[in-house]
Amino acid sequence: MIRATAVLFVVVFGFVLGASAQDFKAPEAKGRVYFKNLKNGAAVPTTFKVEFGVDGLRLRPAGEDPLDHTSGHHHLLIDGRPVPPGQLVPFDDKDLHFGKGQTEAQITLPPGRHTLTLQFADGAHRSYGPRWSATITVNVT
Repeated sequence: MIRATAVLFVVVFGFVLGASAQDFKAPEAKGRVYFKNLKNGAAVPTTFKVEFGVDGLRLRPAGEDPLDHTSGHHHLLIDGRPVPPGQLVPFDDKDLHFGKGQTEAQITLPPGRHTLTLQFADGAHRSYGPRWSATITVNVT
């Protein structure tokens, strides 16, 4: 019964997203997404704290209103690029979702040079695109 309910939820939610994907429009608000505590080229240890910031949009947990494009939540893409507007942010070990509305995280990376992209997305994890992202490079020592 639980499995059938979960499958039905995914199918219905998929139809809602599919119908709205054609009409997806990234926010026109003025603002930005940024790293609060890291600068481009920063040297960091293998485990370090990343603080996320957003101006111009409201921070809100995923799922509360997936069609609201005045709010969203953060995603941290490790060694990735900004996600095009309207596309889902991937769910994998290099694309971290902060769907509870978190504004910071401890992450661990192997030594070397890494790109971090902070991507803001709506309640259904659809990217607001490069306009609502920030990318820096860090050197893990």
